[in-house]
Amino acid sequence: MVELLPLSDIEPQAVERLLDAAFGSDRFGRTAYRIRQGMDAVPALSFALIEDGVLAGTIQCWPVAHHAADGTTTPLVMVGPVAVRPDVQRGGHGRTLMARMLEAAEIDADSGLMMIGDPEYYGRFFGFTADATGAWDLPGPYEKRRLLARAVNGHGLPTGAGMIGPR
Repeated sequence: MVELLPLSDIEPQAVERLLDAAFGSDRFGRTAYRIRQGMDAVPALSFALIEDGVLAGTIQCWPVAHHAADGTTTPLVMVGPVAVRPDVQRGGHGRTLMARMLEAAEIDADSGLMMIGDPEYYGRFFGFTADATGAWDLPGPYEKRRLLARAVNGHGLPTGAGMIGPR
């Protein structure tokens, strides 16, 4: 049996163990962690997937912003990490978590969505593209083609140059 719960209902240490298993304990040096440094996840867009009573996956979303050189700040929500326990990966859990988050975003998101991810996967299944992100920059190394965004709930995306960072 699969159940989706608010991530806030899950013990934080269980989430950390899952993230370590999915991404390794060296994950904190990644650019995605720099972008959301000091921020708390958005509760309405962060979920846990429980399978047979055990935590199998999580999705977290973060309040970030596009900071343009002219001082304009455009709020965004950073999607990720989407983490699934290695022993149950490829079972559709990540897709289930993304679908639930996007459903919630249509109701609760106050901005467009962005992420660092596989463009073939996130584009094909969820409509994320690099169309708006070509002039964006991140505080660390990344592959330009993996910087993706999606408008949601009527909230557009900035297309000009700017640094992505905490709100």
